[in-house]
Amino acid sequence: MDETTPVAVAARAPGPSFRSDAVWGTEDLSSGKGAGDENFPVGSILISRRLRPHVKAYYDFARVIDDIVDNAVLTPEAKIARLDAMGEVVRGERPPIPRRDVMTAHALHETFRITGVPVETATDLIVAFRRDAVVGRYQSWDALLDYCRYSANPVGRFLLMLHGEPVATFGPSDALCSSLQVLNHLQDCVKDLHELDRCYLPLPWLERAGASLADLDGARETPGLRRVFDALLDEVDRLNLEAARLPALVRDRRMRLEAAVIVGLAHRL
Repeated sequence: MDETTPVAVAARAPGPSFRSDAVWGTEDLSSGKGAGDENFPVGSILISRRLRPHVKAYYDFARVIDDIVDNAVLTPEAKIARLDAMGEVVRGERPPIPRRDVMTAHALHETFRITGVPVETATDLIVAFRRDAVVGRYQSWDALLDYCRYSANPVGRFLLMLHGEPVATFGPSDALCSSLQVLNHLQDCVKDLHELDRCYLPLPWLERAGASLADLDGARETPGLRRVFDALLDEVDRLNLEAARLPALVRDRRMRLEAAVIVGLAHRL
């Protein structure tokens, strides 16, 4: 193991003896999902080998906090308390306990210390997941975009800042990340409703189209639901137009190729 990677540094960090408390509980809530479940490049061969450990540290943290908020047993209050504690660890304000899920936050803290990337690229994710703990319905496209601002856009900004890219890349990157997030919501809308009681489709759009959440239970797509999907895809197309500017603005050759691949993916989806 490279002794300078965030994981190696975190592994050497002293920590309190393990104990259960009101925040951490007794169980590691990691789901075991892999990088293939995400819409951002973890360990891509196009990412510099030097930077891949930092990308992995970010992914591991994001995966754990997502697992926390999607946990079927924790109450909303317990989810928020654990998410807040993960934020404190990643900011260096709380010592981690020696358990894999919590140590992902400490490893990412080390990434931020080593690279100088702003910690807000991680704590903004917590803003979104705190919202997921208590908000299950959305009333407008603007509200959905605001969710994407915290749940998806920080991912792109982390990668860009890790590569030292200019601020001019942020707008197109935000559009790309929001596009991928909305597409993910469309792909998972039935599962999200049934398993998590969440629906990211704007409810007034359903009502205007003559559709309802009950339509998601049907074996076939209803005309009203199709109209809502098409309207959301029109908005995604507008995001993709802005996102298409990203590769030309990226200076790092490897990152430019990565951006081009992901922009192409968003268009194909």
